[in-house]
Amino acid sequence: MRTPSPPRTPRRATARTWAGLVVLLIPALLVSMDISVLFVAAPAIAEALEPGATQWLWMMDVYGFVLAGLLVTMGGLGDLVGRRRLLLTGAVLFGAASALLAFAPSAELFIAGRALLGLAGATLAPSTLSLIRDMFTDPRQRGTAVGAWTVAFTGGAVAGPILGGLLLEFFWWGSAFLVNLPFMVLLTVVAPFLVPESRDPDAAGFDLIGAGTSLVAVLGPVYAAKRLAEHGVEAQGVIALLVGAAFLVLFVLRQRSAAHPLVDITLFARPAFTAAVASNTAVAFASAGLGLLAFTFLQTVHGLSPLQAALWSLPVLVGTVLGVVLAGAASSRVRPGLLMASGLLSGAAGFSVVGSLEVGTPLPVLIGGYTVLTFGVGIVGTLANGLVLATAPPERAGAAAGVSETSTELGAALGIAVLGTAATTVYRRAMEDGPSGAEGPAGETVAGAVAAAPGAEDPGALLDAAFTAYTAGVGTAALTGAAVLAAVALLVAVALRELPPGAGEGHTGAGRSAGDPGAPALDTRVVSDRGQAPRA
Repeated sequence: MRTPSPPRTPRRATARTWAGLVVLLIPALLVSMDISVLFVAAPAIAEALEPGATQWLWMMDVYGFVLAGLLVTMGGLGDLVGRRRLLLTGAVLFGAASALLAFAPSAELFIAGRALLGLAGATLAPSTLSLIRDMFTDPRQRGTAVGAWTVAFTGGAVAGPILGGLLLEFFWWGSAFLVNLPFMVLLTVVAPFLVPESRDPDAAGFDLIGAGTSLVAVLGPVYAAKRLAEHGVEAQGVIALLVGAAFLVLFVLRQRSAAHPLVDITLFARPAFTAAVASNTAVAFASAGLGLLAFTFLQTVHGLSPLQAALWSLPVLVGTVLGVVLAGAASSRVRPGLLMASGLLSGAAGFSVVGSLEVGTPLPVLIGGYTVLTFGVGIVGTLANGLVLATAPPERAGAAAGVSETSTELGAALGIAVLGTAATTVYRRAMEDGPSGAEGPAGETVAGAVAAAPGAEDPGALLDAAFTAYTAGVGTAALTGAAVLAAVALLVAVALRELPPGAGEGHTGAGRSAGDPGAPALDTRVVSDRGQAPRA
């Protein structure tokens, strides 16, 4: 019998590696930030482009829909052609789409621009996490790197409205998109020198059929959720749900039989991987859905300027950072199931606080509840992404990162669609019997009511009715989010009950895959620029 080779010592990260991490945090921050930057810019954009209620929701979430639908595909493509190459291509596309979007003259073109930006973002997002997986082979250092990525990716959703508020105080709404350009230029210039190329060394083809079926499998349920939340049970929403489910089955069957599958379906048989993906979806659903509502609430019901709303939101970003720090400090001593369930329950508690709001509730109550929510998001995001990377084979890092980030973007899109539509539905129904002047835009959105108030017969009555209706909508959406997070917390606690402390820190080829004690040692090869695997 062959004597097993001794475990290889993981490579320690160099100063260049850490500098490369900083470069990779740029696209992670911007891709997630562009989901939420519209939260604070929405009133200004609504005033300039005058969208209807349905157009307004599409303007908010079509970016997330397209991003979520293409992440798995782009993750697999990065494994094939090179993750750094895909990253640089995405940077050019993202910058061009941002410039195009900034000068959109109508709601229709704005929606088209957001869809194009989502396509570009899908080429950026999976590359960042998979490159980090290859650059950091030491488990402790990788944990730190993933924590930094989590702060950038989840914190970007919080930082987006803050940056948008600062820009809108001095510039027009298009500046919220033009700000992407200098960062994309920096990324394309610096990344070739600091970030090593990596790809699947055994990749020989691309599953085009799987890519097509995955797109429909993601977009079908998202569109169905949007239709069913807005119109109730009706034919179009049910058909979209059934089509999405059918294509999901086709996608799974295709991945099981394809010579070069986009996703290793067997990963989902591992509780750690499945629980991580579900948790990512849940916390993104919560943070993005509440973000859209909260920043509109600050600027309309409380009458804050974009800059004031941004400053009031600073504690929310601190909550994310504290959650990441706590997760990193406790992960080696506390079971990940307990930590992740606690983070999800923290998010549910924050949602419950927001769900208790009334029109006259002081602002610190809203910000406090929102901060408790993002604290839980920081905990869950750090552990979930660590579990995904620890479970996946290194040569499939791009596809696994694509699954992880697809769950995040899909959750964000669903949060905006479901919670945003729920709040809008409550608002519309409350305004149907409202005062004179509540027809048209005032009856569809609270921003429309604020814009229509100066010309109304009784501006005070119109605004009182609109603010009360919108507050009720926010409360309904928040309680819905609390229920979702509490349910996922229970599932995660059960699924990960036997996983030991430190499992999410990951293992290199010297160890075994987290969550699968019987797995063989993993190959940690990274393809260099010359196509050869460097020595460990």
